[in-house]
Amino acid sequence: MPTEAGAETTGSGVGVGVGVGVSVGVGVGVWARSVPGNVAVATASAANRKNRVTRRILTAGMHEPFRRSDGPMMATMAPEATVRERLAALTAKGSLVREEGSRLRCLACGHRCLLGEGKEGVCRVRFVRDGELRVPWGYVSSIAADPIEKKPFFHVRPGATALSFGMLGCDFKCPFCQNWEISQTLRDSDADAWAGPRLADAESIVASALAEGAAVVTSTYNEPLITSEWAGAVFARAHGAGLLTSFVSNGNATPEVLDFLQPLVDAYKVDLKGMSEEGYRRVGGRLSVILETLTGLVERGFWVEVVTLVVPGHNDSDEELRDAARFLRSLSPDLPWHVTAFHPDYRMAGVPATPVRALLRAAEIGREEGLRYVYTGNLPGRTGSGETTFCPACREPLVERRGFRVLACRIGAEGDCPKCRARIPGLWASGVANPPERSGGPPVARVA
Repeated sequence: MPTEAGAETTGSGVGVGVGVGVSVGVGVGVWARSVPGNVAVATASAANRKNRVTRRILTAGMHEPFRRSDGPMMATMAPEATVRERLAALTAKGSLVREEGSRLRCLACGHRCLLGEGKEGVCRVRFVRDGELRVPWGYVSSIAADPIEKKPFFHVRPGATALSFGMLGCDFKCPFCQNWEISQTLRDSDADAWAGPRLADAESIVASALAEGAAVVTSTYNEPLITSEWAGAVFARAHGAGLLTSFVSNGNATPEVLDFLQPLVDAYKVDLKGMSEEGYRRVGGRLSVILETLTGLVERGFWVEVVTLVVPGHNDSDEELRDAARFLRSLSPDLPWHVTAFHPDYRMAGVPATPVRALLRAAEIGREEGLRYVYTGNLPGRTGSGETTFCPACREPLVERRGFRVLACRIGAEGDCPKCRARIPGLWASGVANPPERSGGPPVARVA
């Protein structure tokens, strides 16, 4: 595990100045208001917090709770340095690594890059310098208080706020990426123009979560696996403060990184982008690795939810969707599967948006294959009851949603149905964690 931020964030050609403003370019609107001090914070009132899509970017200056003893929580880097130089300075010695002769094997993602001196991985942000694997550390590109439903997690604290933070870079190159401005840094010069890393430390991020009334701290926006050491430092602090933690990831993991994350991450969302090796080759990955990750997550007792973005002409055939549902059912009938609508973006701006009927058909396939919790997303209010959690035993509606808003929550104190008392798998309240049923075996309980 790297030391605390600042201890190893050395480099040349980098300066620090107080950052003011809002980090832009993550694909959703920002609502801002003036606040005292050197801060721009996009906010929503407590009454409206769960009634609108919020991306309240907490770009902090000299304003509590973001004050650090040595200055602002986040400060922008000097613009004179290149993006690569700025990010190279914001690194620490990595722990997810293995020596192999004169080279180092990175273990953070499924690419398992073997790197010599001066070489960088597929992600572009993990590299070898002076015989050490250097990994991202001590900054954020975006930080916001979001509804937990936006991640999306539908079986984790309905209606809760998730303090979400992201860094820069990704190990995939999805042409339909909806966060490309931060995920494709150092791979796409247009994305480099958006790069605005701000200094941060784990303690202040957790303090921000507590100030926002968040129940969960989430590593998201870019691919969190490639910044796992930094997320681990933040999550250790979050657990110490009584908060849940979660990953929003492409699932291109290794057994080593899952073992590293197991005591640190409570809930893990995986993007299952399809069931075709060819489809995964187009985005820079391998289907077999993603399926191994999903299996490994369930076996290790993480709470897992899965999202498939249904892209017309890419992964929307009945056959491919049925293969996805069958695989998930083979792990557990209780894995929530979110089939979500694509909207034209990035390098697929000319592809039509997912029609309602295609999303409804995908959800129907999931239920036909035995999944108990199938949800439709990105088309709020247009898919009937597709956003509602029902009791699988008696069909009582338990959590009713529209978009990222929770309209009603009837889950009992023990995570049970109030009508028939069936236990509903999920992380529903403090101390209430109902594990999923394993296909062909008993439920998996998380090892403390």
